[in-house]
Amino acid sequence: MPRLTEQEQQEIIRFIEADKPLPDKYRFLLFEDKREVELVWNGKTNEVCNIVLPFQTIEQVDEPRAEKPSEDNQQLGLFDTRGRQRKGWTNKLIWGDNKLVLSSLKNGPLRDEIEAQGGLKLIYIDPPFDVGADFSMDIEIGEETFTKDPNILEEIAYRDTWGKGADSFIAMIYERISLMYDLLAKDGSIYVHCDWRASGYIRLVLDEIFGKDHFHNEIIWQGAIGDTSAKNKKFIKSHETLFFYRKDGLLWNDVFQEYSKASKKLYRFSDENGLYQMGPVDNPGGGGYVYDLGYEEKAPTGGYRMPLETALQWIENGELVIEKGKVPRRKLYMSEGVRCRDVWVDIRATQGSEYLKYPTQKPEALLQRIIKASSNEGDLVADFFCGSGTTAAVAEKLGRKWIATDLGKFAIHTTRKRMIGVQRQLKADGEDYRAFEILNLGKYERQHYIGVNPNLREAEQQQQSTEKEKAFIDLILRAYAAEKTDGFTNFQGKKAGKLVAVGPINLPVTRLFVEEIILECRKHQITRVDVLGFEFEMGLFPNVLDEAKSKGINIAPKFIPAEVFDKRAVEQGQVVFHDMAFIDVKPNITAEEKDKPATVAVELTDFSVSYSQDSVSQAEQKLTRKGSRIVVEQGQVVKVSRDADGKYSREVLTKEWTDWIDYWSVDFDFESKREIIRVQDPDTGEWQEQWTGDYVFENEWQSFRTKKDRSLELTSIAHECEPGPRKLAIKVVDIFGNDTMTIVEVLV
Repeated sequence: MPRLTEQEQQEIIRFIEADKPLPDKYRFLLFEDKREVELVWNGKTNEVCNIVLPFQTIEQVDEPRAEKPSEDNQQLGLFDTRGRQRKGWTNKLIWGDNKLVLSSLKNGPLRDEIEAQGGLKLIYIDPPFDVGADFSMDIEIGEETFTKDPNILEEIAYRDTWGKGADSFIAMIYERISLMYDLLAKDGSIYVHCDWRASGYIRLVLDEIFGKDHFHNEIIWQGAIGDTSAKNKKFIKSHETLFFYRKDGLLWNDVFQEYSKASKKLYRFSDENGLYQMGPVDNPGGGGYVYDLGYEEKAPTGGYRMPLETALQWIENGELVIEKGKVPRRKLYMSEGVRCRDVWVDIRATQGSEYLKYPTQKPEALLQRIIKASSNEGDLVADFFCGSGTTAAVAEKLGRKWIATDLGKFAIHTTRKRMIGVQRQLKADGEDYRAFEILNLGKYERQHYIGVNPNLREAEQQQQSTEKEKAFIDLILRAYAAEKTDGFTNFQGKKAGKLVAVGPINLPVTRLFVEEIILECRKHQITRVDVLGFEFEMGLFPNVLDEAKSKGINIAPKFIPAEVFDKRAVEQGQVVFHDMAFIDVKPNITAEEKDKPATVAVELTDFSVSYSQDSVSQAEQKLTRKGSRIVVEQGQVVKVSRDADGKYSREVLTKEWTDWIDYWSVDFDFESKREIIRVQDPDTGEWQEQWTGDYVFENEWQSFRTKKDRSLELTSIAHECEPGPRKLAIKVVDIFGNDTMTIVEVLV
């Protein structure tokens, strides 16, 4: 029997000839793929991103020891005693658009590495479902707190793109979860964290991608209590939701089954001569006894003795509960194989020493329960909206491997510091830990934004790049609010009496590039130039600037931010081109002596920036009554105050150059590790290794501020070095999360 009657066929033809959309009923009549319930939104498509971009390794981090490895430790296992990992999986912290990251992980060469680890066993995500949220950050400067505006890419992504309406949010999350589904191992799990704003949409998206038979739990987590004021006439919002799905539909993984089999070995306690008496708990019905979270049935008496140390360990872990008039009991959780309810009331919102003042930060206890319940030690877990890095931190402590990604540069920096702190603590406890590397899509992401296909042959890429160059330069000049200019070889625009030179999109601004600018300046008697670049060759400044200044030419290098590729940011004038920061250091070298190797230590002697966010005059205009505002103007953080009499006062908070520094680190042998990427041959489809011409910054020592400790070491450890020439790389990350590097050549 035909699916369409002749009348229906004629009606479809009339709609097509009139260039009108078909009524919804034909969508179900025409296609066999029928669903009982389907989520439909404007612009829905089953197509997902399949772009593959190479990952650039911009930094490799592990917590080092100052001393050399001992002679009796020549046969290194998986972990070097200094923390340097010799082989095995290296954890990955990735900065960039998670759609492009997920697509590149799914379809690129890193997929083989993921599969070699047994696949991706667990994904936890906490996407920004509150499209009206404030993504600004509080930054501590001395005893004051400055509110840093959000990165424009984040703000536009979270508000303009996802905040246009439900359809834009669903489209975003649908594509990303589809990519995550493909990345998950067959027995992998996903937990999606949301609240009342998006829970209904996300549940339907997950049902459609995973299948409703693969849904396992809607978990209610009661964290921080919401608005309790009497003015609010609604019920108090006091919970958030986690949706738990499994790819293969099986309920429990191996670790849960293993613990469930051992569930008969649960015990009760009574005090006797310094030991705790305990006996096995009944197991009614022969199946695993079901316990409520934090509750255990009274057990029968009898049994055997247990060492006091074990009971004390349970007490230390907060597992032993002693109540007056009741039998002491052990508090048991799902992670130990005892089923708990799907309403979690015993985990409070993030607080105490782990609180980093990061928006949307979740408590480690929450992630600990999830990771223990749905992964084994050694498994690979991932968080593609990692924020402050809670998932990565807990995974590392629990012996899991991890991948964490975020769009925000400040999030990546916060996670980097947090993971170094975890490494340090594990080392202090005598535990092994894994090195991690910081990756991004870098110049390849920029090529993608302007439409250059990295999979083409080099000549074809060059041709396509040339075709796009004019549009690219127009975009940069418009974002910089500069006028186009003609008649020059190296200058494309002018602004405020200065000529403007735009560097290449896929290469750093080199010494040769700047020298050509200097030559043209002398030819046309030009004295003021702005040089815009995505990257600048290491060691280029300040020497070249001084050279130009000696010839009467003032060159101002400025970074082109990634925000230029968002037309909305350009149109709204939100793109900020920051001046380059400068680092001064002093290497302290000790010569090799008898029984003493040569060493190099690095002293940080100066750091200068010239950022602006708001201005003093604007702040004074906004202060209509007694109060204060903190602004950034020309590299100074200034507190502007107004007293009750209407008088204004200004206080510079960045009294020392060190106040601008949040973190700095040293690679004592830069250019010892080449940056290798893998690209696909367009003819054979095979992945080939390729040296980018750059080197990986190996983070061998670092000092940074924490919430507890605001101090900063200004001299590194004395690092043992072989005699001869070498390059030191020094990286500084400022309080805004921007990083600057310099290279110093020394002879040891």
